[in-house]
Amino acid sequence: MIKDFNFYAPTRIVFGKSSEEKIAELVIANNGKKILLHYGGGSAERSGLLNVVRKQLRDAGLNFVELGGVVPNPLLSKVQEGIELCRKEQVDFILAVGGGSVIDSSKAIGYGVNYAGDVWDFWDGKAVPQECLPIGVVLTIPAAGSEMSSSCVITKDEGLNKRGFNCDLCRCKFAVMNPERTYTLPVYQTAAGATDIMMHTMERYFSKYEDMTLTDAISEALLRTVKDAVLVVLEHPEDYRNRAQIMWASSLAHNDLTELGLDKDFATHKMEHELSALFGVTHGAGLAAIWPSWARYVKDKHLSRFVRFAVNVMGIENDFAHPDETAEKGIRAVEEFYHKIGMPINIHELLGREITTDEIEEMVKKCSRGGTLKLGSIEVIDAEAMRKIYQMAK
Repeated sequence: MIKDFNFYAPTRIVFGKSSEEKIAELVIANNGKKILLHYGGGSAERSGLLNVVRKQLRDAGLNFVELGGVVPNPLLSKVQEGIELCRKEQVDFILAVGGGSVIDSSKAIGYGVNYAGDVWDFWDGKAVPQECLPIGVVLTIPAAGSEMSSSCVITKDEGLNKRGFNCDLCRCKFAVMNPERTYTLPVYQTAAGATDIMMHTMERYFSKYEDMTLTDAISEALLRTVKDAVLVVLEHPEDYRNRAQIMWASSLAHNDLTELGLDKDFATHKMEHELSALFGVTHGAGLAAIWPSWARYVKDKHLSRFVRFAVNVMGIENDFAHPDETAEKGIRAVEEFYHKIGMPINIHELLGREITTDEIEEMVKKCSRGGTLKLGSIEVIDAEAMRKIYQMAK
């Protein structure tokens, strides 16, 4: 069975060592006249990238205002600050310089500038956006894939509620991608980013639809490529070829290509949102801590899918007489890979301590919205199942 699909990927990608020369040209082509230059901490400044961007905009005669300070797990308070600044300065284009947090903050600002209510209404399900300011990206961290996705994840400061919202209106007009800008990424951030990239595809690959051979093959190739490439760049940070594989995979993993004809099951992602919101952990590391337990919780009902993954992605020899053992070997191979790149495989390794029962209950309550929300597609899980998976992962 193949699921019907409608594929929409409007973002222009300008990729390579000279891609940054096109920034101003791309802004002008998208009718940008007054720009919000939005970024995070000090890395974009220290690397000199922000000065390159500023010079490009000034030389093209473009006016801009700046807003830095975006943090991992981007906050609603920064979004609200950006909305007010854009209104005051009559901004008509947002240029995000950074990774997924900066891009998502930009998308949320874009939704809110011309919306009369509280922008959180969109994440709360109280309203649907009708417009979004156009957004361009200068990507520095390949991980979230937000440069080509319809997704936007924001954390509400009060209560630390982290939620995702999807809408095609926020899809970026362009993304400038120079793999050289990833050379200085810390080892941990590189590994966590690769984990996030792979998870975006894994959560589409594990689908109840199993007949879309071409999409499966694309997914398997992407997963094998990132798995091999990250091992190289952790040893050789300035390996352009493998940095390029990871950067391009970031976009392909989350622009919906790897779910065409299939489905997506983002239960692991949504359960991890509660981990990173509550404890401030790196998102990719949180995914690594949750996924093996989710996989073991659902695998017995979907053995053929887990066997295919074990064989075609993780290189496990197929034991046709014992598919359950092949599936389990695939999960263990993922755990071995995570350890090899410095990622955790449970919450204890992630936090460096035992998680408490009360903390698990708080995550279950938020993730299930008080027991009213179920997650998943290949296997739908309710609050009790979430509790069991968190406990397995502890």
